[in-house]
Amino acid sequence: MRGADTFTESLFSVRKLDDFVPTSHPLRSIRVMANEALAKMNQVFAGMYEADIKGGRPSIAPEKLLRAMLLQVLYSIRSERQLMEQTQYNLLFRWFIGLSMDDTVWVPTVFTKNRERLIRHDAVVEFFNEVLSIAQKQNWLSGEHFSVDGTLIQAWAGHKSFVRKDGDDSDNDGGGEGDFKGSKRSNETHASKTDPDARLYRKGKTASELRYMGHTLTDNRHGLVVNARVSCADGHAEREAAKIMINDARQAANDAATQITLGADKGYDAQEFIEACQQMKVAPHVAQNTSGRRSAVADAIAQSAGYAISQQKRKLIEQGFGWAKTVGRMRQVMVRGLKKVDQMFVLNMAAYNLVRMRSLGQVRP
Repeated sequence: MRGADTFTESLFSVRKLDDFVPTSHPLRSIRVMANEALAKMNQVFAGMYEADIKGGRPSIAPEKLLRAMLLQVLYSIRSERQLMEQTQYNLLFRWFIGLSMDDTVWVPTVFTKNRERLIRHDAVVEFFNEVLSIAQKQNWLSGEHFSVDGTLIQAWAGHKSFVRKDGDDSDNDGGGEGDFKGSKRSNETHASKTDPDARLYRKGKTASELRYMGHTLTDNRHGLVVNARVSCADGHAEREAAKIMINDARQAANDAATQITLGADKGYDAQEFIEACQQMKVAPHVAQNTSGRRSAVADAIAQSAGYAISQQKRKLIEQGFGWAKTVGRMRQVMVRGLKKVDQMFVLNMAAYNLVRMRSLGQVRP
């Protein structure tokens, strides 16, 4: 018997949003860990709104704001406007953020303005640290063996915005406005009007583009990201960022006598970087670069068993970069300014850790 094509709705419903989410849905365990991290950030959130405590309209709850930002990363949503549109009709999104079925979804511009407050007070970095503390409590971090690497992030700015700092356009060789072909341009004489923090940079056989450089330090036990930052793109940025991040890991070690190792690719095989690692009592398990030069890594280190393990484990760091560029849409960042790009990169790495920790929770509960 053919069923009738009718549509009827009940006047009242006694079901909760939680009833619509499958018990085995991946977001359930991610939401539990995210809420645990957010619960420890109460003092940070209180300090953010301390100036407005005497009055004014209530803003978006920062906990809901951060959960919405996580959704945007996890589901590759390209804009805040699209995020608000999908939250309007997606019950899963409403449940994860903490909105009831009757709650009004925020206006995109209001959401963006409130997000700026989180970025200004480094709430995203604090959230990243709290997620790491959960991993530490679960014994998913070794705290001793690390890998470091960097990746290029294309800025939200074009070549035509890269003009002379002194305002002289004589290098256009008679071409029209924005015609840069055949002209010599460098970061010393030129800057982007759209994003002044972006730098013209190329690596390997890639074309020169306006870019930033993202850096991560991962723990070798399970490949979780323990430190992330963004810098202006230049030839020394990777090694300088690596020294800062491994120094933070050295200081975080419970015992000063703990043997710490650092795996890296050939780009880090420089005498000054190897010496800096040794001064911090870090074993530099850096891939030897012997193409037409002498490696700064001693043969005694390169022949050790730990060196071989570090070189094998350091490839895990590429998974975080690949995830952030495909799922997190960090291949070309859609914000401008070093501070905002850095916060978005850290948020992507926090989301990557949550996804990986969710899998670890199933394999190693």
